[in-house]
Amino acid sequence: MIRSELIQKIADENPHLYQRDVERIVNTIFEEIIEAMARGDRVELRGFGAFSVKQRDARTGRNPRTGDSVMVEEKHVPFFKTGKLLRDRLNGK
Repeated sequence: MIRSELIQKIADENPHLYQRDVERIVNTIFEEIIEAMARGDRVELRGFGAFSVKQRDARTGRNPRTGDSVMVEEKHVPFFKTGKLLRDRLNGK
């Protein structure tokens, strides 16, 4: 599901809301999650999961085409851990 499909589904299920308002709500939620993660905070949505940022240390990597060694800089990557309720629903429990 992509963002526009999510917005359309929410708008269809809530006919009393304008689609532009639903779009603004969805975009605000995503922006808040992104801003919190950019600050290094953890975002937990109970029953769904938790978003966090993990730090990957600098390391020596390899260029797969040439085989040459290259330095890979330290970086921060997003990480998502599923909640128990979501895992149980996916596994049919």
